[in-house]
Amino acid sequence: MSDCCSTSCESTPLNRHSCPSNGIKYQAVSPRTIIHHLKNPWHWVEKKQGYYFCEDPRCSVVYFGEDSSVIIRSELRRDIGIKDASPDALLCHCFGITRADALSNPLLKDYVIEKTGAGLCSCETSNPSGRCCLKDFPRSERR
Repeated sequence: MSDCCSTSCESTPLNRHSCPSNGIKYQAVSPRTIIHHLKNPWHWVEKKQGYYFCEDPRCSVVYFGEDSSVIIRSELRRDIGIKDASPDALLCHCFGITRADALSNPLLKDYVIEKTGAGLCSCETSNPSGRCCLKDFPRSERR
């Protein structure tokens, strides 16, 4: 007889799940990341389920659960750089680098690479996606 209350019976969250607003599949994000970006984290009730980060700039949903619960942009402390096309949008939340900074100084990406390599970043909590920002930097014309 199996013990349904054991941890082995708990379902493992999917690595990707469809946003209830736009239907596109996105990667999982830690509740630890979410709580660091909420305006009022004490109002959020975390459930035992997977959570995901919607990076579509046209979608107002930022985080969503497997149960289709959503957290929208207005519920966060600040706008999300990947969802904001302005020059002042943050690309690197760990070091405060904006899109304009990165475009005017391509060496900033090297700085982030160096500091990340040294373990001096805090991507899991600083970046709303919970992942490294390097893929969000503008592509350089290096040869």
